[in-house]
Amino acid sequence: MKLNTLTRKLALIGLGGHLSLIGGMALAQSSEAVQKIERVEVLGSRIKRLQDEGALPVQVITAAQLARDGIVSAEQLMGRITSNGNGLDNMASQSDVVGGDARGNNGASFANLRGQGSRNTLVLLNGRRIAAHGLNGTAVNLNTIPMAAIERVEILKDGASALYGTDAIGGVINFILKKDLSGLNVQAFTDMAQESGGNITRLSASGGIGNLATDGYNAMFALARTENKILKGTQRDFVNTFQPDRGLSVDTRGTPVATVFARAGLTTILSPSSSGVLLPGGTQRYNGINMLGLPGAAGCQTMPNSQAYDAKLWASPGTEYGCAWDTGVSATLQQPVTNTSFVGRLSKSFGEHLLTAEFVGAKIDSAKEFSEVQLISSSTNKYLYPSTGASYNAVFDSIVKVFPSIAANKGNPIAFRWRCMDCGPREIATETESARFFVGLDGPLPWAGWDYKTGVSSAYSDDKSKLGSGYYFRDGMVAAIGSGNLDPFLLPGKAQSAAGLSALEAASARGVTLYGGKFEVLQGDFSASGPVAKLPAGMMMAAVGLDLRREKFNFKGADGAPNGAVVIAAPFDSSNAVDGVTRDVKAAYGELMIPVLKNLEVTAAVRTDDYTGFGRTTNPKVSARFAPVESLALRGSYSTGFRVPTFNQALNGATRSPFDGKDLVDPAACPSLVVNPNNPKCVAVFPDIVNGGNMKLGPETSKQAAFGLVLAPFQQTLLSLDWWQIERSDAIRTPSLDELKNNYSRFQDRFLRDPSGNLVGVDQRWFNAGGAKSSGLELSASTSGKALAGTWSASLEGSYLLNKKSRISDTDPWGPSELGQFNRYDDPGIRWKHVANLTYAQDSWSSTFTQRYTGGYTDAVLPGVANGTVKPANWQADVKSYIVYELSATYRGFKNLSVTGGIKNLFNTKPPFSAYYDADLGSGSSWDPRVADPRGRAFTLLVDYSFK
Repeated sequence: MKLNTLTRKLALIGLGGHLSLIGGMALAQSSEAVQKIERVEVLGSRIKRLQDEGALPVQVITAAQLARDGIVSAEQLMGRITSNGNGLDNMASQSDVVGGDARGNNGASFANLRGQGSRNTLVLLNGRRIAAHGLNGTAVNLNTIPMAAIERVEILKDGASALYGTDAIGGVINFILKKDLSGLNVQAFTDMAQESGGNITRLSASGGIGNLATDGYNAMFALARTENKILKGTQRDFVNTFQPDRGLSVDTRGTPVATVFARAGLTTILSPSSSGVLLPGGTQRYNGINMLGLPGAAGCQTMPNSQAYDAKLWASPGTEYGCAWDTGVSATLQQPVTNTSFVGRLSKSFGEHLLTAEFVGAKIDSAKEFSEVQLISSSTNKYLYPSTGASYNAVFDSIVKVFPSIAANKGNPIAFRWRCMDCGPREIATETESARFFVGLDGPLPWAGWDYKTGVSSAYSDDKSKLGSGYYFRDGMVAAIGSGNLDPFLLPGKAQSAAGLSALEAASARGVTLYGGKFEVLQGDFSASGPVAKLPAGMMMAAVGLDLRREKFNFKGADGAPNGAVVIAAPFDSSNAVDGVTRDVKAAYGELMIPVLKNLEVTAAVRTDDYTGFGRTTNPKVSARFAPVESLALRGSYSTGFRVPTFNQALNGATRSPFDGKDLVDPAACPSLVVNPNNPKCVAVFPDIVNGGNMKLGPETSKQAAFGLVLAPFQQTLLSLDWWQIERSDAIRTPSLDELKNNYSRFQDRFLRDPSGNLVGVDQRWFNAGGAKSSGLELSASTSGKALAGTWSASLEGSYLLNKKSRISDTDPWGPSELGQFNRYDDPGIRWKHVANLTYAQDSWSSTFTQRYTGGYTDAVLPGVANGTVKPANWQADVKSYIVYELSATYRGFKNLSVTGGIKNLFNTKPPFSAYYDADLGSGSSWDPRVADPRGRAFTLLVDYSFK
């Protein structure tokens, strides 16, 4: 087989026409060796071919590259893939209180190719599907991937529903495990942060007996245990939500010394109005009064991590005498995770046929820890501090001096918001058990040149979440506070009484089951590929296949604790219970590769899927590769795709969560849609947010197009540039609050009102509506040479987002650009990201220097800045770019031993400042966990030893 110059260079570096993000590789193989490469099945095609001669952009990352860069988890890997989006997909972005659909993401991390979302990114293991996360039944939890057993990772940056079915809209990631191991290999890895917290370690062993080529069999295993230590907000000084000069301050008045409130339905010291009290001769009502924030008092800053509430930034003048507490410092920046994984495989050849039996399993324990519980008095939650309490007189006397109109209320109990520091941080512990059993057979068919592949597998992911510390039974807390034993108004430096601490311990709900879910998939497949006919330009090749799959999902959401007891602020999910639902998928596909000319190849594929409850969908794909000269190849593709609703999206019930922001107005009353406390029609409103499923959902569809080139202008130099576009229709999504209020006339039915017309809820349940359109460029460059008795190589992998828009319906015009725009619950659409590497190798040494760049975007804006009331002195409209450098070196001069050391974040760059505020429904305060790594500079060491 004669290879042209470009194909030979692609094969030499093994990058599938799309170069690896993680670094240059020395070009050490000879052209003779390349010509012996066998045809294999490559991600994105079922036709066996030379691994690097296809028309689709496939990025390949090897185990050696992962080891060199200190990557031991799939989440870390996705953070370095420039085509991966920046949504709420990593564990850091979900480590605080979350609402709606994100409740089911405990203990999970997801992939998000081209910013299309985890639901539109297909994750495979050895080319086949695995079970989705058991708590949401939506996407594969990357923590279940056995990274210590990975041989390579293939990333197809193109739609692939024509071959793989649902979910493959943004692309496909295939994790390929090691095979045919012999001997024994052990590894020890550590990743130690320079500052405290967040250390990572892994111990692994792998080995096997037998050789398929000489013995006809191989039995192998891989066992690993990885541990990520917790990193808390208190351990990093960049976490500081009190930066009003930059447009950021905390929006919570639940403080360690409680803040006093008037409450509807309760007779308290601030009665009779539930809106608060008046200053003598004044008209502005004040609610949320802290005795430390009153004139002449010690000041809110005397409480740990506290400051005065910024009434101007939050456009809320009635809060002037409140204090605020920084929830960000209590958040977990890196969740503690312990991951034990095992892979076992037995392979036996029968002539040219290979029988494989494989087991892959993992047990993962994680725990997200976040702010101490906030107790809020209401007519339902009757936390009332009595006049017999030790601090009662001090609280009442301090307030009555400023607001003398309450003098007659002495003796009434006190309603409040209290951050219960003695309760300890809240913790939700999640346990995941996942497994896949697989048996497969592949080999040649009786007719010349055709091969087959078939297999059956059963996989599951079983997940359970339990309450840890920080959660308490409501009745116990009501009694403890009502007796005066538990004191919400203790001044800094004071301690709770023994009786108070005893009552607190008695009310603990530690160990109560929150919810659990299990996703199961049983599947069988058969495919065959081979030559069809000899054409003047070459051999026409074809592939055909069948897929059968049964998916089952079960979600058990508790009503609460045993015996109906209420646990404060526990996100029980009984309304979302899904009882053992199943659906069957039957699919057939075909693919044909036609060599039209010696230098022009066209591939056509089509797949038809039949889904229980959704009917049949057929999706085609056409791709082409044209090489007008030896050093240039042009490639392109067009396809359609689809995604069926997940079980949760279709079947969940309604869940109501209070809206805690300060930037929402009633669009029926306030045409400007901007909060203005001086206009009664434009004051901030706080309705419930309703999330849940919709049984009327249909599949969403997509159209994908791509065009690119691969160029080899010089010896050992490769460049590739690909343009892509994805347009989704009938998108399955939740409408954003901005979308709903900006189009109020069309969505009036989603604004829920009481009989008096007051806004009491906003319906954000799933629906099929409109769509999204995005496009971009992906650039790869690689070159290498010799210098100083060694070899050097350099590479660049970059992603440039050209367009990102959405619309309400398929007949509406596209909305404004969403490129580089802050979005609390979605991808901010970062325009440019890249990873650049420079590697030098000599004798037994090699070293790599890396730059990782993530561009900036327009920042969040608090209400007071948005309405022009405040112009912070150091306010900047944009979040700055995030640039970090890394250095690693490997020595292989010892027999059977290699040692790799590295420094991550060489210059200890902190995450860029952002006015991103967790708002009790998200994570990150003063930094964006979707973009930056909070650990700072870290030192890695990997020791690898093989027993031969």
